[in-house]
Amino acid sequence: MEVNYFSPAEVAAIYSDLGVKKAGSPVIKQFVLAIMAGVFVAFAAQGFNAAIHTIGSVGIAKTVGGTVFTAALMIVNIAGGELFTGNCLMVIALAEKRISAGSLLRSWVVVYIGNLLGCLLIVFFVLHSGQFDFSDGMLGAFTIKTAVYKSTLSFGKAFFLGIMCNTLVCTAMWMAQAAKDIAGKVLAIFFPIWLFVVSGFEHSIANMYFIPAGILAGLNPVWAAKAMDLGVTAGQIEALGIKSFLLGNLLPVTLGNIVGGSVLIGFLYWLVYLAKGRSK
Repeated sequence: MEVNYFSPAEVAAIYSDLGVKKAGSPVIKQFVLAIMAGVFVAFAAQGFNAAIHTIGSVGIAKTVGGTVFTAALMIVNIAGGELFTGNCLMVIALAEKRISAGSLLRSWVVVYIGNLLGCLLIVFFVLHSGQFDFSDGMLGAFTIKTAVYKSTLSFGKAFFLGIMCNTLVCTAMWMAQAAKDIAGKVLAIFFPIWLFVVSGFEHSIANMYFIPAGILAGLNPVWAAKAMDLGVTAGQIEALGIKSFLLGNLLPVTLGNIVGGSVLIGFLYWLVYLAKGRSK
């Protein structure tokens, strides 16, 4: 009887082939697909905020929001997109010596920038759509509060939260690749992504929406005032900016995402299933 999924060893081989394909893909194709992936992640991030901004319990809020955010990876995986965090699995092709470190880094940079542009595009749309006025401006306030929290994490906390996040994201990608039908892919993606969101781990691409959205929302005095009602200080709102975004969150989270996806999933599974002398 034929099974309806690929084995872990088969998935490792598939990702080796995918890494070669991605590294050799035209830059413009990678870039456009990366913008699309950023758009999809940003939509899910905004949906996350909209779903939970009036829920008082943190646990319940994250549980609800996690169900919404799972849509991001589902859309990227099924509709098509290039997502930096998932592309950390390209390290398998590098370990197989099928691609060079230069081609890997070039692909990562192109996709990372495309993801950022896609997220910023949705930030612009949401800001001008009036959505931050939801619940008498509380959605705007919550967006500010979220950005403040993320941008004030210590480097170490952000780094380790990033490791755990992309360990689960790449696990979701790995399991989705094992599924041979769309229903299987949806189920494979749902639980690991839900788990990372409920746990409060940090995803670099999602933060490309969360923090810029909070920075711009903080410029609105009404939303800023309501954010202070939620416990955010005026000084924290003033400190929100490019520096706090890039150095306070994006740098450590990105590094953590690389370790989680490339080392804990990509490299270890390569070591088990593809490295010479290992069991197939």
